[in-house]
Amino acid sequence: MGGISIWQLLIIAVIVILLFGTKKLRNIGGDLGSAVKGFKKAINDDESAKKDADASKDADFEPKNIEQQKSAETSETKKDKEQA
Repeated sequence: MGGISIWQLLIIAVIVILLFGTKKLRNIGGDLGSAVKGFKKAINDDESAKKDADASKDADFEPKNIEQQKSAETSETKKDKEQA
């Protein structure tokens, strides 16, 4: 009750084939398949790019430049001399 039987599906399929033709349905199926493949490839490429970006980070901090470290050390020593 309320379900679609196999006979009803076959009748619908025959009507669709008669309306569109097998060649057009084959082209639509091929286009749909290539669109799904392209979508899956784009998703996989995006996920692999995220994994590569995460793998390249080895710590939670940004490395400092040598010049930045020297200027930080000199400012710390100046503060120490002022306090003393």
